[in-house]
Amino acid sequence: MPLVTSKKMFEQAYKNGYAIGAFNVNNLETIQGIVNACKAQNAPVILQVSAGARKYANPTYLQHLIIAASEETGLPICLHLDHGDSLELCKSCIEKGFTSVMIDASKYPLDENIRITKEVVEYAHDHGVVVEAELGKLAGIEDAVKVNAKDAMFTDPDEVYEFTTKTGIDSLAIAIGTSHGAYKFKPGTKPQLRFDILDEVAKRLPNFPIVLHGASSVPQDLVAVINQYGGKMPDAIGVPEDMLRQAARMAVCKINIDSDLRVAATAAIRKHFNEYPDHFDPRQYLGDARTAIQKVVEHKLIDVLGCAGKADECR
Repeated sequence: MPLVTSKKMFEQAYKNGYAIGAFNVNNLETIQGIVNACKAQNAPVILQVSAGARKYANPTYLQHLIIAASEETGLPICLHLDHGDSLELCKSCIEKGFTSVMIDASKYPLDENIRITKEVVEYAHDHGVVVEAELGKLAGIEDAVKVNAKDAMFTDPDEVYEFTTKTGIDSLAIAIGTSHGAYKFKPGTKPQLRFDILDEVAKRLPNFPIVLHGASSVPQDLVAVINQYGGKMPDAIGVPEDMLRQAARMAVCKINIDSDLRVAATAAIRKHFNEYPDHFDPRQYLGDARTAIQKVVEHKLIDVLGCAGKADECR
């Protein structure tokens, strides 16, 4: 099946109270682990390429791996540029065959964010590509995105209608308390998302797809495995999964998940080398990483996102 945009995915997700998983990919095994899970659960999926992935693997390599995944599985797969920072970058990805792009001009004042985003939307829509943009700033670090906690800000619901109508975007990423990276909340604190903001945004933008970035849950059992086998991640705390499920039942149609997969892969690899210290073939330990990623993604599709079994209605 050819790559698709997220348009029909979001329409069905909004109508039926679930969210599409958007997973950042960097290599073959990560892509295979994700799509194997989606194939097993008959789920639609968005595969994302970030600045770090482009630098590490070259977007052309990743693009063709994702095309191969689409052809092999027959699943509806959207190829998305994550956190594009310029019109030029978005144009380049669109010309290479991406079906969705994000322009993140959230660091600029509202008027400048609108101007930059509108330029991307006009070019993308002329080429049949959908656009995600962002209002508000998420704290944390993810590849090229680095925002200190003091500079983070929640999305202002009073701005969302003006922003979406003036830009013509297809989906909106908002800041309601999630953050990039594996260290989202301080130990001993109670994680909490601002559902009041999400509810207000949904009222201002009825039937409009909302996106959550920085929404990894960072499974504590896998963090424990990493630490058991020599790692040092004692304070890695993610977003509680029940909160993500609640968001998916509201207006959130796309949830970005990254750290969960990295933690799963790292735990599997550390455990592998502890059990097989003589192994040197990457296929051996990366195979374990791929299996671990598939297990985490299947859990997300079923228990968190609610999109298992939804592939056919998203075609």
